[in-house]
Amino acid sequence: YNIEQVKQLLQVSKNTPIYLEIMFAVLMGMRISEINAIKYSDIDYVNKRLHASIQLGKDLRIDPTNLKKKTITKQEKKMKTKNSKRWLDIPDILFNAIIEQRVIYDKNKRRRINDKHNPFVDENYICCSTYGHSRSRGFHYNYYKEIIKRANLPYIRFHDLRHTYTTILVKANFSVKAISQILGHSNEIITVDVYTDKLQIIQDCLELLNPYIEKILPSRKNTKFIDCTKVQLNDYFSKFV
Repeated sequence: YNIEQVKQLLQVSKNTPIYLEIMFAVLMGMRISEINAIKYSDIDYVNKRLHASIQLGKDLRIDPTNLKKKTITKQEKKMKTKNSKRWLDIPDILFNAIIEQRVIYDKNKRRRINDKHNPFVDENYICCSTYGHSRSRGFHYNYYKEIIKRANLPYIRFHDLRHTYTTILVKANFSVKAISQILGHSNEIITVDVYTDKLQIIQDCLELLNPYIEKILPSRKNTKFIDCTKVQLNDYFSKFV
């Protein structure tokens, strides 16, 4: 998708069960297995960063007969490579959506705390059901197809949103080495001078990400931000909000 199509996708997906999943995919280039594994404890609320360290899926090392029903494809697994474990900066609009979702999470938890038949499962996943259950790998599929249809967009796989993210950055002349690191690739897409400072490359790329976010999601006036006690938010994208 191009910028305008991504914007349309986000607008139509709002208020659907997979809005956050789509945002993680198109604004941070994350895989669905990584998205489903994100927990509130993975968020650095001071610096507005996310630590991607595990993924959810089917663990072939575990005997499925020893697992609870409907959890076979929801096992926490190691990342594909050591490069897949990474810290990522979170755009303001997504960070705010995470905070808002946390309020909903806590509300659901309080409401079902005494439910003896179907109690809340407090596993701390950001993308979860109203009962706290983690999402299966295919949960998004039907919702995603319906969103694509309503948005009048050509169908692409959910995983291709990661490709969209990458293509937009490449076309904007971002550092390809930095892009490969953000995506968690095991190998760099192209060879870069070995004397280039890795940290500086990533920082330069983060500064370039701001206009990309602004093009997709223009400033929202009168947005009410939730005050996080004793937390000073370091807004990487503040000048574009």
